[in-house]
Amino acid sequence: MSGYLAIYLRDQLALGVTWRELARRARDHNRDTDLGRTLAEVADAIAEDVRTFEDIMRRLDVRPNPAKVAAAVVAERLGRLKLNGKLTGFSPLSRFFELEVLVMGIDGKKTLWHTLGEIAGLQERFPDIDFPALIARADAQRDALEPYRRSTGAQAFAS
Repeated sequence: MSGYLAIYLRDQLALGVTWRELARRARDHNRDTDLGRTLAEVADAIAEDVRTFEDIMRRLDVRPNPAKVAAAVVAERLGRLKLNGKLTGFSPLSRFFELEVLVMGIDGKKTLWHTLGEIAGLQERFPDIDFPALIARADAQRDALEPYRRSTGAQAFAS
């Protein structure tokens, strides 16, 4: 295996952890709403994707870089401090921005599964991993969030 693939995998794991934490935070900010229930499903699916990714890394004998993973968690936490148009609390821009970033991450994850399966040749190496199904799951996650992303964006920008 290429050393470049190991570096790529470690970086992608850090990104996956970032999106998993963001999805959980967004879920928690929207409890007891339709959006919150959708985010709970998406957060669970993203967590499953991270576990699948970690399994791929184990099977390739690539150890995670704990510093990169920790930095990703810290970066997600620091991202909470961004200005959102309110001095305290959650604003419509906060909700939209979380959804926008989650959708970007899901789009990136779809590219990741394609890269690993096709470009890195892991589909042949690990025929038990259904890369097309992982891509389809990313599409389903994006489709579930897209109506909320659009409506929260319209609400944020109309205020």
